[in-house]
Amino acid sequence: MILSGLNFVAVTALVKHVGSSVPAAESAFIRYLLGLVFLLPMIRPILAARLTRRQVAMFALRGALQAAGVILWFYSMTQITIAEVTALNYMNPVFVTLGAALILGEALPPRRLVAVLIALAGAMVILRPGIREIETGHLTMILTALMFAAAYMVVKVLSGEVGAVVIVGMLSIMTPIFLAPFAFAVWVTPSLAEVGWLFLVACFATAGHYAMTRAFAAAPLTVTQPATFLQLIWAVAVGMVFFGEPIDGMVVLGAALILAAVTYITWRESRARRRAAAEAGRPAVAAAVDSAAR
Repeated sequence: MILSGLNFVAVTALVKHVGSSVPAAESAFIRYLLGLVFLLPMIRPILAARLTRRQVAMFALRGALQAAGVILWFYSMTQITIAEVTALNYMNPVFVTLGAALILGEALPPRRLVAVLIALAGAMVILRPGIREIETGHLTMILTALMFAAAYMVVKVLSGEVGAVVIVGMLSIMTPIFLAPFAFAVWVTPSLAEVGWLFLVACFATAGHYAMTRAFAAAPLTVTQPATFLQLIWAVAVGMVFFGEPIDGMVVLGAALILAAVTYITWRESRARRRAAAEAGRPAVAAAVDSAAR
């Protein structure tokens, strides 16, 4: 989980380094296009899955949501600090919890609702509306978390139908398809160096997701989730050392509130999964590993 966090901070720093010289939609498209090299081992499982028309449509929906989120995320990194991007990104699981309750009809017990409210309070601590100006990058980062949460809910529906490899592979196919029109609309010929940086983004992103999956398979989510706070510490350090960004204690405090709430939500969901697995006569460890991998 520590290695995963380092990789994701590297992704954020590299995108910020490329900056606005390459439009956000184009940067995102090039990153996913270069990432297709990692798709090769997944082609056989995708073909063997014999996806239905409905499943392909669901994957297309997820690709559209992911593409929108990635464009907004790349743009946000050119507008606000690395620490703020990292902190607001912690809202993703909170929006997933709210969406699962409002759209998928999942239960939202009082204690979990309190955790959601604490997380929202943490976001307000970071944004401080009325005390400082809320920049465009803050708003687009919140929209980013919403888009990624919606995409995850689509995955939640599909995870009981197809394997994790197929889900990851179809994401790699669908996302650049939806990014392409936006990228070509603002296309600026990138330099060889910029293409190289974006290829490194693809490498670090893939490595980060792989390390996270390995962590989820090795330990319960309640153990791995708190380790994600280290990602904020490294983001603050990278922003300060390489980009001259000041340390904002309120951003750190807000992120701590969000992460504490997310950890509690994760713990409650982990307990619910174990109970469901026990009632179904299925080993709880296997159920948790499957859920984390998806």
